[in-house]
Amino acid sequence: MDIEVRRIGPELAGAAAEVLAEAFDGYPWTAWTVAADRHRERLAGLFAATVSAVGLPYGEVWAALDGGRPRAVAVWLRPDRPVPEQVWGELTARDAELAGDRHPARVAAEAACAPLRSPEPAFVLATVGVCPADQGRGIGGRLLRPGLAEADRTGRPAVLETSSPANVRFYRRLGFEVTGEVTVPGGGPRVWAMRRPAPGV
Repeated sequence: MDIEVRRIGPELAGAAAEVLAEAFDGYPWTAWTVAADRHRERLAGLFAATVSAVGLPYGEVWAALDGGRPRAVAVWLRPDRPVPEQVWGELTARDAELAGDRHPARVAAEAACAPLRSPEPAFVLATVGVCPADQGRGIGGRLLRPGLAEADRTGRPAVLETSSPANVRFYRRLGFEVTGEVTVPGGGPRVWAMRRPAPGV
């Protein structure tokens, strides 16, 4: 497999959303917060909004491409290009529709995780996913390298949240450490907040 890692634009937004939907099908957070009926379709809609409304205009969307087709996708949010509140509001309304009957659980889960989040300026790894068939090949680490390098260049930390113990181990290998954790009430997933410090800090 000849993988090219680069930033992508709107022309690949739909394909990127499909990759993320496939990667997150069965993930603890999305299984808890997105309705089971038409689950993959709902995920694709959620990730399409993340990529098109937030990642492309205000952050950076990177992909690992094989023959021009995305096999892994990462969406970073930058501290120097904040997303307007109006955009977050529109996205929240869209999320409510796509979450279906799990919307109340989604709202409760977000509230439970709010204390994990620091207001410090940081690069936020909003989402990253690798096609299941390509996992375990080092693609995820390669995909995240440019975003981490940009955080280092600007002297900012990088932060993320994950609901997978395996992901915690993966991110630790990239320099992240756990800064907090919470179990979503009512039988929801366990969520870890992680932070990679700025260079020299």
